[in-house]
Amino acid sequence: MFSYLLVIVLALNTSQNFGNMETEALLKWKASLLNNSPSLLPTWTISNSSSYFNKTTSPCTWSGISCNNAGNVVKLNVSTLGLQGTLLNFNFSSFPNLTSLDLSSNALFGTIPTHIANLSQITSLRFSNNTLSGEIPREIGLLTNLVSLVISQNRLYGPIPLTVGNLTKLQDLGLWDNQLNGSIPQEIGNLKSLSALSLWRNNLSGTIPASLGCLSDLTTLYLFENQLSGSIPPHIGNLTNLKVLHLFNNTFSGNLPQNLCRGGSLEQFSAAFNNFIGPIPKGLKNCSSLVRVRLERNQLVDNISEAFGVYPKLKYMDLSQNNLYGELSRTWGECHNLTYLSLSSNKISGSIPPELGESTQLRKLDLSDNHLVGEIPKELMKLNFLIYLNLSHNELSGKLPREIGSLSELDRLDISSNNISGPIPGEVGKCSKLLYLGLSCNIINGSIPSQIGGLISLSILLDLSHNELKGGIPSEIGSLQNLQNLDISHNMLSGLIPSSFERMTSLLSINVSYNQLEGRIPTNKAFQNLSFDAFKNNKDLCGNVSGLQPCDSSGTSKSNAMDKHKIVIIIILPLLGVLFLILASAGVFFIFYRKKIDVKEDQEEVQKDLFSVWNYDGNIVYEDIIEATENFSPRHCIGTGGYGSVYKAELSTGQVVAVKKLHPLEDGARPGSKAFLDEISALSEVRHRNIVRLYGFCSHARHSFIISEYLERGNLSKVLSNSEEAVKLDWVRRVNIIKGLANAFSYLHHDCSPAIVHRDISSSNILLDLEYEARISDFGTARLLKPDSSNWTELAGTCGYVAPELAYTMRVTEKCDMYSFGVLMLEVLIGIHPGELISSLTSSSLPTSQNVLLKDILDGCLSPPTLHASHELFIIAKLAFSCLDANPESRPTMKHVSQELSKAKALDLELFHTMTLGQLMHREI
Repeated sequence: MFSYLLVIVLALNTSQNFGNMETEALLKWKASLLNNSPSLLPTWTISNSSSYFNKTTSPCTWSGISCNNAGNVVKLNVSTLGLQGTLLNFNFSSFPNLTSLDLSSNALFGTIPTHIANLSQITSLRFSNNTLSGEIPREIGLLTNLVSLVISQNRLYGPIPLTVGNLTKLQDLGLWDNQLNGSIPQEIGNLKSLSALSLWRNNLSGTIPASLGCLSDLTTLYLFENQLSGSIPPHIGNLTNLKVLHLFNNTFSGNLPQNLCRGGSLEQFSAAFNNFIGPIPKGLKNCSSLVRVRLERNQLVDNISEAFGVYPKLKYMDLSQNNLYGELSRTWGECHNLTYLSLSSNKISGSIPPELGESTQLRKLDLSDNHLVGEIPKELMKLNFLIYLNLSHNELSGKLPREIGSLSELDRLDISSNNISGPIPGEVGKCSKLLYLGLSCNIINGSIPSQIGGLISLSILLDLSHNELKGGIPSEIGSLQNLQNLDISHNMLSGLIPSSFERMTSLLSINVSYNQLEGRIPTNKAFQNLSFDAFKNNKDLCGNVSGLQPCDSSGTSKSNAMDKHKIVIIIILPLLGVLFLILASAGVFFIFYRKKIDVKEDQEEVQKDLFSVWNYDGNIVYEDIIEATENFSPRHCIGTGGYGSVYKAELSTGQVVAVKKLHPLEDGARPGSKAFLDEISALSEVRHRNIVRLYGFCSHARHSFIISEYLERGNLSKVLSNSEEAVKLDWVRRVNIIKGLANAFSYLHHDCSPAIVHRDISSSNILLDLEYEARISDFGTARLLKPDSSNWTELAGTCGYVAPELAYTMRVTEKCDMYSFGVLMLEVLIGIHPGELISSLTSSSLPTSQNVLLKDILDGCLSPPTLHASHELFIIAKLAFSCLDANPESRPTMKHVSQELSKAKALDLELFHTMTLGQLMHREI
């Protein structure tokens, strides 16, 4: 009996010793973490108990920790907590039973310690999405039980250690998105169990080792975005289980392997942006498993008529910018799942096969820059999901089909540089979602149809230049108030430039040269800032532009003034007579029907002010919104803010809109309240590509809501906080977001009268479309800065973005927005809200924070920026800190920020890498 009890006590002591060892190691590491990281592990504490046996020393109850039956820690998962610190104080030797360690998606930095080799039982090791640096220790090869090793999305450099070949049980090796260099070690061929190898986005060089052909279980091979060269070893064809092979963005050369898809499993193959030559691999022709193929930007030479077969699963095919020839096969129409087909910039001849119209799922079709002839098949107009159609730079002839109006989803149509003749069909005005319309350099005749004025989404380009268009410019074009670039030059247009053009405040470039236009040019800024080249070779234009004749008071040039006066007299006198008859008739009508109208108004008094919905496409009505949101069911809700909840609504027309339903019980958001009317007023007046578009509103006793465009990717805060989405938001896109927002806020502050201050700039109020272009939303707290008003108001805005002076003064100025925009700019750079960074920089107790390098605060989930991007990020950071100046008057204007961001200067890369936050704060640069 005594011996039995002794065994129990020994077992308890052994277990307790392990527990104490593991507990102490975890608490020591927790204590070494920086800033508020320890508070993110609230359960990692020891409870106090008087009883020896009840004293809790085991961490098995702590969050993120799993233990075996003996009470030993076997799994540790503290991913996505935002922990900041190093691994130097993590005592790996205290965890002899650990099989799984996941520290991914934190803010860990420093090196991977060599004593990680003490994890002798580890099978899964994941350190991805941190800022770890240094080399991968060769001791990693001692972890021979590893099945999964993922250290992606860090800042590791140096070669892949040869010892990785010792990990013969490894099934998943992920080292992508680092700065690893050197060649791919031949020893990787020893990993016979490997099913996934991800080495993309590094600086790896040299050739692909032939030993990779021995990895018979491999299903995914990612080698893209490196500096790999040479030819692809034919042994790759031995990988019969391979489903995904991505080789794009390297410097590979030679022929593509002919035996690809030998096992019939290949689904995704990308070799784009390389120097491959020769034919399309024969192995691809009968590879019916293909879903996605990218071979663009190579030097492939093949007859496209014979190179491809029928692919029932194919969704994406890009063969652009090669040297392919021959005619388009009719079998493309049998790829019924195809959504993207680009064959641009090749040497393809013949006509467009009508059978392409049978690929009913097509969303993008690009056949531009080839030698195609014949007419545009009407069958293409059956592609109801098509959003992008580019047939430019070919030799197509005939008329633009009237059926073009059936492509209701189209947002880009480019048929420029062909031999298209006949008039522009008015049905083109039904393509209401068009952003880009290019019909230039054809032989199109007739007049410009007034229906083009219905393309209210048109924003990027309207180009009708170099045609044979006649007649006047329809005034309806002035309705295109989002349009930025307009070119109607080199035609035979006559008459005046319509005064409605003065409402086109978004215009950036205009060209009306080489026509027969006359009269005054519009007086809005877009026209007045143009050079003479935009107006030259016309009949008799006048205006305040160097090179043009000045206009007289009637708006004509002095040489033509007398003729115009005669015409005016001839027209005005008959009109005055007609106007007199109309007024007299209206007076009689008013007196006769007054009583009847009064009775009708009394009857409708009950329904007065029920709702007021703007007509958008003739279908947005109150009942449609209620039905589309199932009476504002929570399952349609996509976000909630201080003033209301936002719902995604698919209307009966198929259009998808965002509906912001205001909270009915809050003082600031009742029907007809100031918050409601402020947002309506602000949104209905502004016109800018980076400001969300308002479609309609409703002021109802039961529901008050605002209808606006729906942005597919949601708000910026959501994207930045999602590691997968944040990676897609690369430096180019982030810079473009900031530039677009700066332009939009500059427009609100400086081009609107009175100026509009948003007062709630935050990442939650910035929406992104599919192309990651930003839109400002949520004008519920916006204020119009009236010059005859003191502009005092209650505190508004989102915590963490509000300017500090609003704590003691409620006076609204543009400088309040500038502070918020400074916070937002930093948030885009570092990937999270910079509140902690700003606090540490302004705290007198943490002066060392100002010695932190700019490059070290950048979002670690992205690769280091290029030289050009480094300059732009430096400018953004400098402007951000100037916007955060404690003195509002020292902050720049939004116009200054917008102008600075548009300048392109060279930057010493060494300067970027040595720049400190203190230097930026004190404007020493």
